[in-house]
Amino acid sequence: MLQILISLALLAWLDIHSAAASESVVSKSSDSPGLRLLEEIQTVITDLAESAKPSVVNLIPLSGPGRGRELPQERVPNASGSGSGVIIDPDGHIVTNNHVIGDATEVEVRFSDKTKLIAQVIGKDLDTDLAVLKVTADHPLPSARFGDSSAVRVGQWVLAVGNPFGLDRTVTLGVVSGIGRENINLSRYENFIQTDASINPGNSGGPLFNLRGEIIGINTAIINFAQGIGFAIPSNMAKQVIEQLLTQGRVTRGWLGVGIQPLTVELARKFGVNEGEGVLVNEVFEKDPAAAAGIKPGDILTRIDGTVIDTPNRLSRIVAGLLPGATAKVEIVRDQQRLVLDVALIERRDHAVTTSLPQTRTEVKLGLDVQDLTSGLADKFKLRESRGVLITKVESGSLAQSEGLHEGDLIKEVNRVDVGSVGEFSSAVSKVRHGETVLLRVLRESRAFYVVLKSTDP
Repeated sequence: MLQILISLALLAWLDIHSAAASESVVSKSSDSPGLRLLEEIQTVITDLAESAKPSVVNLIPLSGPGRGRELPQERVPNASGSGSGVIIDPDGHIVTNNHVIGDATEVEVRFSDKTKLIAQVIGKDLDTDLAVLKVTADHPLPSARFGDSSAVRVGQWVLAVGNPFGLDRTVTLGVVSGIGRENINLSRYENFIQTDASINPGNSGGPLFNLRGEIIGINTAIINFAQGIGFAIPSNMAKQVIEQLLTQGRVTRGWLGVGIQPLTVELARKFGVNEGEGVLVNEVFEKDPAAAAGIKPGDILTRIDGTVIDTPNRLSRIVAGLLPGATAKVEIVRDQQRLVLDVALIERRDHAVTTSLPQTRTEVKLGLDVQDLTSGLADKFKLRESRGVLITKVESGSLAQSEGLHEGDLIKEVNRVDVGSVGEFSSAVSKVRHGETVLLRVLRESRAFYVVLKSTDP
């Protein structure tokens, strides 16, 4: 970062004096324009650090252990039982990560002036890994204000403040390395800001500032084996969660009532759309908002209230950000026709709505044995169905196996045609020519998903 500052200062100096470059020699004195510019930049950063540090606190859970999240081995969050937080108003409300406080109901708060107070846990949200605490003091507390994380751009400078390894109010400077990071497997709803500002164990729950001293993120995790890769929850997401925790003690989220999966190249080709142009609806739950609005399995959901939907994570996050009772305009593609449906959302229940399948593709035999579904087989494989084509065997090394199919899966459609028996299945498959792809809709216990297989001669 120092090299970046020096380079900027030198470029600015050269720009100012380019007209006279051939007649003058760069001054090495202490009052050279380049040095003055560099010192001005340095002053901005040091002033920011001085103004930001008092709002950052060290947190130690008291009544119950603060439990770090169980993450993949290469990712480590804050050390269990200690972390950081940021005061967001003079009344003493503090924001941190849920995994910092764990099951604690009281937390010791250590301030920059060495004083200590006990905070009560106001509310927490596991789905975003956020928590709100409250301390009562006899004077207004130093606080920081939130900024607009939608304005964050890759490359902008940021300041991370926290208490890594017990080192109070450590400041690190870096840049935003990426935005909209998903599939990090840290929480249910992910839209992380990635930064190279050093974030170490103990930083979790601390703020990520822009150069105006505004909170644009709450630092939450690092990738242990890679230097300079840390993640922060965007301030706009945090503000939405905090407002609900403060007003009602919990977070309510909208619910659409569909099962979804990513739109791969093969699936996009079968449905006549471009790869990534929406997400594929593989199931519509009875009596839920999507079913009432007319959404069907096989629809491609592309936008909600004008927001582009290109991943299952984004769909879940956008819908969750809408309040129950709101009516959302949902744009879909059905049989290559675009439709807009009004969907009245209800409150989200804890359903698993995303089906992920292996992405490996190998051109081998289909490798499936099937039979008609019987009541006994339905009970054995926990299927609430009376008709369908049951997979009884998947050949080892076959394409079906590589796509994640296995014994007990129930085939409900072949190339968008319902099949309720082996005869109907065979008839549908017989219409597929050698080398063409076959689109299957499959039911596994109570979850449905689509899969594309490539047909080959037996």
